[in-house]
Amino acid sequence: MAHGFQPNWTEKPPKKNSFRSVFKWGDPKEFKHPSHAWYEMLKQTFDLTDADFKKPRFEGNEKVTIDHGISLSADDIEAITGIAGKKNVSTDDYSRVKYSHGKTVDEAMDLRHQRVRHVPDMVVHPKNKNDVQKIVSYCNTQKIPIYVFSGGSSVTFGLKTPKAGIMLVMSTHMNQLIGVNELNQTATVQPGMFGPAYEAALNDAPDTFNTAHCYTCGHFPQSFEFSTVGGWVVTLGSGQASTYYGDAGDIVFAQEYVTPAGSFKTLEFPATATGPKLNDIMKGNEGAFGILVEVTMKIFRYMPKNRQRFGFMFPSWEAAVNASREISQGEFGLPAVFRISDPEETEVGLKLYGIHGTPIDKLITFRGYKPMERCLCMGWAEGEKAFAGHVKDMVAKICKHNGAMSLSGYAARKWEKTRYREPYMREDLMDYGIIIDTLESGVTWDNLHRLHQGVRKHIKSRPGTICMTHASHFYPQGTNLYFIFMLKMTDLADYRKFHDGILAAILANGGSISHHHGVGKLFSKFMDQHLGKTQMEALRALKNHFDPNHIMNPGGHLGLDADE
Repeated sequence: MAHGFQPNWTEKPPKKNSFRSVFKWGDPKEFKHPSHAWYEMLKQTFDLTDADFKKPRFEGNEKVTIDHGISLSADDIEAITGIAGKKNVSTDDYSRVKYSHGKTVDEAMDLRHQRVRHVPDMVVHPKNKNDVQKIVSYCNTQKIPIYVFSGGSSVTFGLKTPKAGIMLVMSTHMNQLIGVNELNQTATVQPGMFGPAYEAALNDAPDTFNTAHCYTCGHFPQSFEFSTVGGWVVTLGSGQASTYYGDAGDIVFAQEYVTPAGSFKTLEFPATATGPKLNDIMKGNEGAFGILVEVTMKIFRYMPKNRQRFGFMFPSWEAAVNASREISQGEFGLPAVFRISDPEETEVGLKLYGIHGTPIDKLITFRGYKPMERCLCMGWAEGEKAFAGHVKDMVAKICKHNGAMSLSGYAARKWEKTRYREPYMREDLMDYGIIIDTLESGVTWDNLHRLHQGVRKHIKSRPGTICMTHASHFYPQGTNLYFIFMLKMTDLADYRKFHDGILAAILANGGSISHHHGVGKLFSKFMDQHLGKTQMEALRALKNHFDPNHIMNPGGHLGLDADE
C-alpha cells in the first residue's frame, strides 16, 4: 500500500574499502527499512518532518584512509610474516581499520565522520593453532600487544586496539568443524567458525560424520549469522533458545588455549570434583588471558518438526512477569524460545510488524487488552514430540491463568522469519541522526520490577526518547532485561554521557552490567563497582599469571589492566 512520501533509504551496498563497509551490519547487500507506522512514529517522537528525510546526512561512503604510523620494527614484521606467511599479513589502511572495529554506536558514529582513533600495526590471519602458539611466544618475548578478531560483531569495544600491536583474525582459516562424537554428544570446532556454517554442519552430521541423528548447536544469538563459536564462548553469550539449551557457557564442554604462560586443554569430563575448574575460569575471558584455538561443545538432537509455537497477549507487565516466573519454576520442562515485551515495546513491535491498527489489533483492544498496558509474549517449545507438546500445553495453561489471550503461533512465526534482520535498520536511522542502541542486564525475580522501573525512569527522563524492554532468557531464579532505546542525537560526547548514565542506573537498581554482550573496554570502568575489590583482585591475579607482560588484549579490557 502506498503511503505518500517515502524516505530515500539506502539500497546500495557500501562502496568498496569505504568506512560504511566497515560499520554496516551484516550482509553488504541486505537491508531492512522501518515500516510506514515506524516512520510516522519517528517523526512524531523526534519532532521531524518529511523534509528531514529527503537526504541522508551521515552515510560514510568515503574511502578509508588513515595517518596512523606503524610502531612495529621491520624485524618484528618480518618475524611474524615468517610464521603466518606473506599472504596472511597486511598493513594497509583498510585492513587495519576493518579488523579493529566492532558494531558499537560509538564506532559507527566515529566512522561516519571518518574518525579513526586506534588501529593495530598489523593484521595477521593464522593458519592453525601452531601459528598462534608461535605468534604468542614471539610477541610475549618482544612485548608486542595482541588482539583477537573473529566475527566482528562486538558491541562492547571488544576489538579496540589502544596500544596498537597485532590483530589476529581467527575466522579466515580456523573455521572448521573438526569432529562430532555421537557417543558423548559433543562437537569439536575451531573458534572462527560462523554460526550458520556450524549449525548446517551439525544438521548434516549423518552425511558428514556418519551419525545416526541430526544435531543442533542450540545457540542462536541475534548476531548468529555474523558471529563465531569462539566469540560466543569467550564473551559468555546467550542465544534466543537459551531458556531450554542454556547460555554459551553452559554448552561448553572443553577448551584449548594458547597463553603467554603456556598452552593447555581442559579435560573432557561431564563432571569432576578436582577443585575449581579451569574450564569455567577461561569462559568469558575475552582474550585477556589467552587465545581460544579449539573448543568442544555440547550438541543436541535436531527435531524441527516437533516445534510448537505459541503467542499470548497479557493485560499488564506484572501479569506477564508472574506467568514467566511460574513457567520457569514449574518443573515441567522449559520452552526453547520465550519472550515477553513490556507495554512500550509491545506497541512499537505491533507497528514494526504491521499489526498496529489492523482488525487483529482492534480485536485485541476490544477484548480489553489496552495499548500501553498490554504485553506481548511469544515463543516455542522443541525437543521430543510429546515433550514439546506438553511444554506448550503447560505454558498455555499458566498464561491463561494470568489473564492472557492466545494469539496462536502467528506472532512467533512472524518474528522467527525476520529475527536476524532487525539490526539492519540501524543504518537507516543513523543516516538521519537517530540512534538505536541496547543495554542488557541479568536480574533476579525479586528485583525485576525495581530494575525495570529505575532504568526506564532514567532513559525516559530525556525528552523524546523511546525505551523498549523485553526479557528473553529465563531461569528459575530470574531473567534478563534487554533495554532498547532510540533517540535523536549526533554528538558522541553527549551520547557517551547518556549511555554511561544508563549503566549507572542499572547498577544502582541491582542489575548486572551485562547479561550476554560481555564487558570489553566499554563497560570495564564499572567492573570494580560491580564485582568489588576482592573478586577483581582474584581476576587480576589470573591475568598476571596467564599474561605476565600484559600483551593480551591490553588497554583496560575487562578492567584487568591499566585503562588508557
